[in-house]
Amino acid sequence: MPQDIDGALALTTPMIWGPPGAQPDERKLRHLTQALAEVLAGRRPPQALADRLTERAYRDLVRAGRMIHADRPPFTGSVHMKQPRDGAMEMCALVHCGDRNHVLALRLERHGNQWLCTEFETA
Repeated sequence: MPQDIDGALALTTPMIWGPPGAQPDERKLRHLTQALAEVLAGRRPPQALADRLTERAYRDLVRAGRMIHADRPPFTGSVHMKQPRDGAMEMCALVHCGDRNHVLALRLERHGNQWLCTEFETA
């Protein structure tokens, strides 16, 4: 798996969004989705997301390996968010990958003041 993430999005700040009930920052969610797409395309190591996923979701990510087959680096397009209840966020994004696009869906849950991805799926 390529480990070269030159020019890839840096994830330097944790996903912390204020007091309970505060809405997540869409820009941070887009960055997370982009990084997850890069991992699933084999262009970023899964360890780069270890502190943004629950232990179970991280194990699933490592086990999943390369799920997005792309002839160019993936690019996350529009992100759609829904908050089904306080402390939970569901989102999906279109991931542009050259000739074929993918959809990436994530569920995040609040753990203290940090949001962690608990599940993800791509098609």
